[in-house]
Amino acid sequence: MPIEQLLILAIVQGLTEFLPISSSGHLNLVHLLTSWEDQGALMDVAVHVGTLFAVMIYFRHDMVMLIRAAWQLVQGKYTAEARILVLLIVSCIPIFVVGYIVLKMGILDDLRTLPVIAWANIIFAFALLFADRVGMTVRRVEHITVLDALAVGMAQIISIIPGASRAGVTITMARLLGYERREAARFSMLISIPTILGLGAATGYQLQQTGDLNIQTDAAIGAGLAFVAALFSIWAMMALLKRMSLLPFVIYRLVLGGLLLGLIYDWWALPA
Repeated sequence: MPIEQLLILAIVQGLTEFLPISSSGHLNLVHLLTSWEDQGALMDVAVHVGTLFAVMIYFRHDMVMLIRAAWQLVQGKYTAEARILVLLIVSCIPIFVVGYIVLKMGILDDLRTLPVIAWANIIFAFALLFADRVGMTVRRVEHITVLDALAVGMAQIISIIPGASRAGVTITMARLLGYERREAARFSMLISIPTILGLGAATGYQLQQTGDLNIQTDAAIGAGLAFVAALFSIWAMMALLKRMSLLPFVIYRLVLGGLLLGLIYDWWALPA
């Protein structure tokens, strides 16, 4: 893979994974709008793994709490912290089950198209806007219930569609459930940890099975670069959500979707 493509993929993934604008959609645009070959789902997941380490560092206090909770569960203690950990894991079960089925059926590649990305951006931008307008701002991650975990987990399934945005659909559901904006984003990022860990483990195994040193090296470099970009992205988003709504992300997605539809249907073609 050209180093330029690898660099762009890593930066795009790092900047978009935790923003509600669809990292998978943007990753696919890299090859759909250029002459570069499709980097494939394995590389997409590899750069996702890089962003995983970024969220773990940013939410290091939460990570300490979750590690402590895991130890408490091992000791047979079901504390408030252990309860949060269990429910975060529960929220990831739907995406693991459906994601496995989708991969086995080979459906994923059929979704990596411009029309899918365009329409998904527009449809789920409106869903995000609605949730942000009607959702109350009274709950925190510490208030998570079994129903909350399952609802956000079911919403995360939609992120299989490029353009829908994993962060976007999970934040949308969390806002509908009454979580504060920053807490909805925190919820979204925390459930990304077991989700990406599972995907990363499966991808690491597949990369090892290929025996292709070049692919493995590209994956490692991409993950490292995505990590750096993701740290900046997370910090910026959490800072912005202190003083604004989710409207700027909605507007961006609507504009992007509109531009892609214009490109697809040749709306701007000059008359002969």
